[in-house]
Amino acid sequence: MASEVKHTPMMEQWQRCKESAKEAVLLFRMGDFYEAFYEDARILSEELELTLTQRGGIPMSGVPWHTCEQYVDKLVEKGYKVAIAEQTEDPRKAKGLVKREIVRFVTPGTVVNSGLLGDKYYNFIAAITQVGAVFGLAVCDITTATFRVVELESATELINELYRLEPSELVCSKKFLEKQSLLLKEFDGVSFSAVDEWRFEHKTAYGYLTQHFDIPHLDGFGLRGMVAGINAAGALLAYIHEELSLNIGHIRALIPYQAHEALLLDKTCQLNLEITEPLQGRSHKSTLLHVLDHTLTPMGGRQLRDWLKKPLIQVKEITARQDAIEAFLSQFELCCRLQNALKGMRDLERLMMRTCGGFATPRDLQALCISLEKIGPIKALVRSINSELLFDCSEQLTELPELVSKLKEALTEEPPVRINEGNIFKEGFHPPLDELRALMQGGKEWLARYQTTLKEKTGIKNLKVSFNKIFGYYIEVSKGQAHLMPTSFDRRQTLANCERFISPDLKEYEDQVLTAEDKAIDLEQELFLTLRSEVATHEKAVFATARSLATIDALLSLAHVAHKNRFCRPLIDQSQTLHIQEGRHPVIEAHGEKEKFIPNDTSLNADERMMLITGPNMAGKSTYIRQVALIVILAQVGSYVPAKHAHIGIIDKIFTRIGASDDLSRGQSTFMVEMSETANILNNITPRSLVILDEIGRGTSTYDGVSIACAVAEFLLATQAKTLFATHYWELTDLEKTKPGAINYHASVQEWNDTIVFLHKIVRGGTDRSYGIHVARLAGLPFSVIQRATVVLNHLESRKENTRRAKKDSPELQLKLFD
Repeated sequence: MASEVKHTPMMEQWQRCKESAKEAVLLFRMGDFYEAFYEDARILSEELELTLTQRGGIPMSGVPWHTCEQYVDKLVEKGYKVAIAEQTEDPRKAKGLVKREIVRFVTPGTVVNSGLLGDKYYNFIAAITQVGAVFGLAVCDITTATFRVVELESATELINELYRLEPSELVCSKKFLEKQSLLLKEFDGVSFSAVDEWRFEHKTAYGYLTQHFDIPHLDGFGLRGMVAGINAAGALLAYIHEELSLNIGHIRALIPYQAHEALLLDKTCQLNLEITEPLQGRSHKSTLLHVLDHTLTPMGGRQLRDWLKKPLIQVKEITARQDAIEAFLSQFELCCRLQNALKGMRDLERLMMRTCGGFATPRDLQALCISLEKIGPIKALVRSINSELLFDCSEQLTELPELVSKLKEALTEEPPVRINEGNIFKEGFHPPLDELRALMQGGKEWLARYQTTLKEKTGIKNLKVSFNKIFGYYIEVSKGQAHLMPTSFDRRQTLANCERFISPDLKEYEDQVLTAEDKAIDLEQELFLTLRSEVATHEKAVFATARSLATIDALLSLAHVAHKNRFCRPLIDQSQTLHIQEGRHPVIEAHGEKEKFIPNDTSLNADERMMLITGPNMAGKSTYIRQVALIVILAQVGSYVPAKHAHIGIIDKIFTRIGASDDLSRGQSTFMVEMSETANILNNITPRSLVILDEIGRGTSTYDGVSIACAVAEFLLATQAKTLFATHYWELTDLEKTKPGAINYHASVQEWNDTIVFLHKIVRGGTDRSYGIHVARLAGLPFSVIQRATVVLNHLESRKENTRRAKKDSPELQLKLFD
């Protein structure tokens, strides 16, 4: 290809850009189009269904410049990295070939002006490295200036944290990618970017961070001793700035955190409980987030999502949120006024990022102005609410009246999307601009007068003076009257029925008008860039305001849900108590008829720490154990909960084993997945953990299964962890007699006319029946199958009873399952 592209200076310029773009698809600006050549052109043609053409034997394909972003989005969504090469000088002023160079790269983790950005989602790009046994993980959302770092002690912790953060792109060294290929298979849908190993060297990473933040050391950020974390953070920031050519000046802080400072919800738990994302094939309405999210701002939506994935474990912090919700509920009319004040608030974080990064358009600044104008009324309302947390938030809300006045004074009511379209600024904002506009707009009057004068001088009544974008200004007459035109007029165009001329006076006027138009556009661009830079100086205040608004909005949403759905304020402390009176499933109740949902109690403590729940399928066991876990999560988020009363001692980890499926990519059967999930629970629980088990050992033979279930139950009882153990193995009910802490419960049913009615009530006591054939009948199995199953069941139960009697007669041969 190198020999081919040397045919023209343009293609030589393209080749230099392509060498810098490396594996990225290069979009090369040429006039009103972005062009792609060779293999990049084929990618555009195939992935975007565009025409593939050739010029001089070179394959090429292109997209219009004004619709470029939507095509870039499609490429990025398909996993491509895109490089944008712009004309870096004005074509009108260029001498010879217009200069072009790559101005930015677009990757899944660094989209800025894009439809791929969900308003209420963070878009994290993450870097991972390893020092000894410790993993360093840094994440950054450049659109919100969020930059965090954590160190993790195992691959499992790393997977759980990555699943919680949901990064769009992962940055690693080539060596790490090779070494941890199995670990990273967990994230097949995530884009990976490999960088050189030296980027993760401690001295290099540390130096890059101190240089960026302009500080002598990182101790002020609380990073002392975080070697792996610093390495990841430094490499990530360097990759964003140096590899992707993105502005990172607005990223002014690096926040360290610990994985264990929040309630741990591992990957399996987040999936099974559908906290923020639904299980495959299910609607988003099935998630807890969908029920809770009544936020009115993008910042609040992101905050609430973050809270749900990272519930608190400190009683003081939980209580502060509860106090704020209670304050909102006690002044509900004011609460409604605050909701109205928040409506229409735009995304301050992303607007300010675009402003600082040089991406903001005139409409972005107008949106920023409208949003900042709302801060004063919002602050006044929040300050009148009796809550320490809300008062602290109000203190961070910064009114910027001078900036708002400046923007209102400057921008037109409907500013353009692009800065080169004109009509950005109001009349009177800048007198020299007004003069240029007057020259442009006064043209109609001048042209009318000039046309009248020419008609009188030439005697041509149908003479017209007009303008089009191709030929500029012209004087049009019919062919039969062309000979009457003065000899000083030059012929500009000949058409079938008329001739078009240009006169010296009209040419002079055209030059003045076109020059004025160019000058006006150039002046508006200059004025806009100055205004944008002035707005960017307020970044610290605007970002602080945005964070406070996010907290206020999220708390307001929780208060709205508590009021609407009759939630109660739970008592949170450090006790071993988990007591819920008339608890309800928040998601099922929200989408069903509230009066028909059957509430249930839960009571676990240091002495009664395992509920063994038996009963048939469809009786409500799974719903019940899930609802208990969701109530705990809500309580530790700081929310009110769906119950009449709740007392919850702090839980440090929630584990679930609910259902199972094959993991064919790893060659694991359903039973292997089930056992792997169970092993993870048993190896990581603490006495303060909550374990939710829905069937253990069902994927193997009955005797193997019941043996495994028994051993797991005994292990959990020994750890002191609180456990809700739903099972079909009614044999486990014997544990209540032999193991302190195990208490039998069952999902009650009522038998009637050889069928059963599900009461959806969890009551004390065990059961010795599974009602499987009854459920099969309800599911619609053929009557002949039901009949035969009943005969086989009676035969097996009879044989079992005979065996039991024989063992009773020969006690020395009996083996006790529960000793």
